[in-house]
Amino acid sequence: MTFDQLEHAIRAACSVAEESEVIVFGSQAILGSFPDAHDDLRQSMEADVAPKNFPERADLIDGSLGELSQFHQTHGFYVHGLKPEAATLPEGWQDRMVKVDTPATNGNVGWCIEGHDLAASKLVAFREKDREFVRVLLRENYIDSATLKTRIQKLPLDPERSERLLKWIQLTSEDLGLP
Repeated sequence: MTFDQLEHAIRAACSVAEESEVIVFGSQAILGSFPDAHDDLRQSMEADVAPKNFPERADLIDGSLGELSQFHQTHGFYVHGLKPEAATLPEGWQDRMVKVDTPATNGNVGWCIEGHDLAASKLVAFREKDREFVRVLLRENYIDSATLKTRIQKLPLDPERSERLLKWIQLTSEDLGLP
């Protein structure tokens, strides 16, 4: 996905949900902070969004703009509507969101999850593709390991799982030659 496509996704999701603000979750939220993010971070053809003020309208987005929809067939990417609770995020994430408000969003706003919060959320899932995504974020210096460790500690996880994620960050940082 490109930043232009993210702007289009924001505009379309707001239109379908009759809402002026959406929260962008998932990997493509990184485009809010880094519009020209490394190609390895822009492999997804999906933007995960939640209507900010009317979360119950997520199904409208999914039905109109989701996978295999006419929108997907026409534009080559799709918008997955979801509710904010679908993602596990660190305490305080709402205060760190990155605002995407450009002429191409037509007065609508996309609130993108900040990079460290996004990485922490990805590590909760701990799928190989999510670990690789976080590895690239670290490698390209979009996030730093110290802040990521702090965010992991602010996740609603049991201590054992938290320690596992902190250990992964440490080992991955060492493997990448990072402090």
